[in-house]
Amino acid sequence: MLKYILKRTLQMVPTVVGVVLLTFVLFNIVPNDLAAIALGKNVTLEMLEDFDAQRGLNKPLFFGTKAKTRAYVDQRFSEGAGRWRNWSNAVYSAETKTVVIQSGSEINPLAFDLDDDRSFEWKITFRGNGFLAGQELDSEAWKSTSIRFLGADKQSFQTLGENLEIKALRLRRIQNNPFDSQLMFYIRQLARGDLGDSEFFKQPVAKLLVDGVLPSLSLTVPIFFIGVVVSVSLSLICAFFRNQFIDRFLVVIAVALMSINYLIYIVAGQYLLAYKQGWFPVWGYESAKYLALPVLIGVVSGLGSNIRFYRTIMLDEMYKDYVRTAFAKGVSKPRVLFVHVLKNAMIPIITNVVIAIPFLYTGSLLLENFFGIPGLGYLGINAILSSDIDVVRALVLIGALLFVVANLITDICYAAADPRVKLK
Repeated sequence: MLKYILKRTLQMVPTVVGVVLLTFVLFNIVPNDLAAIALGKNVTLEMLEDFDAQRGLNKPLFFGTKAKTRAYVDQRFSEGAGRWRNWSNAVYSAETKTVVIQSGSEINPLAFDLDDDRSFEWKITFRGNGFLAGQELDSEAWKSTSIRFLGADKQSFQTLGENLEIKALRLRRIQNNPFDSQLMFYIRQLARGDLGDSEFFKQPVAKLLVDGVLPSLSLTVPIFFIGVVVSVSLSLICAFFRNQFIDRFLVVIAVALMSINYLIYIVAGQYLLAYKQGWFPVWGYESAKYLALPVLIGVVSGLGSNIRFYRTIMLDEMYKDYVRTAFAKGVSKPRVLFVHVLKNAMIPIITNVVIAIPFLYTGSLLLENFFGIPGLGYLGINAILSSDIDVVRALVLIGALLFVVANLITDICYAAADPRVKLK
């Protein structure tokens, strides 16, 4: 058993690496601009740059010696003048798709000052005469060149007796270590247990998760265990009285429960049981009494699908040879059901039950929001609505890792439930 567990744990390593890479791709590559999503539209480029620096987003994705900076956002003059239309001594030509800096002018195109001790590089396609970052530009024909400078140096354009015409211009930060990338920043962050900081709550994400996991588990764990026990018990009753009134009645009830929208359970429960009858509190998280109604709604709303699923498993076992043999030997019907059938049906039951365990930590999104329970479901909804990227990423990552662990637990439970399963 121990050898198998160690072997399966080692096999999980590539999966965990894949999960980390997938979350990195989903949250660092797929969105166009994480900082703009998180901070909104009415922010300065310097604020976006600070956001990027705190989260390693101002580095190359995987590796590289150059990285973008928001001090000068890449723009194609073929698509318009961009920020260059702000200066009266720079003329944009829609015909030639260029900007002409008039003679005797000085223009600083940067949105904010650069870090004094960092190296940067201008890459420019130009013709004419002038200076950029203190270095001379002189060419009668179109020419592309790169100019490196320190952030403490002068970064502006200067023209003296001639105009300077620019076709393309971009700015890059020089990276001393080509592997100092967004991916390595993310891996180092995870290695030290740092899940980032919430932009909305202004707190570390790890603290928010610790604060929210107990309210979530206090809601989801009772729903989980009560739901499993009740649904398995009712499915055994269906199998015991198969094709009789009780079986058909429970099937009708299960189909009806499955057909009702989850929100209807919540609204009806709050209105009828909490508001009208006054049996339960409507909102809050102060004692076990506040959890009674959401737990009841969670159990009832999930009974329909669970009864149908477990009933199918039980009836499938009821028609197998070992059941007919047990009845032929005179074994009582209750013993056949609760000893033989239930035991042999444990494999699909374990699969369904254990795979649901990782989702307990995320809480119930709707129940927590409608009943004011400060769990991870409530946190997740607020994070999505406020574009709190670090919180959403942490919830997705931990959920995926717990799902991987649950698969290992499932395999071990198979062997414990059925001797025919060999762990090799």
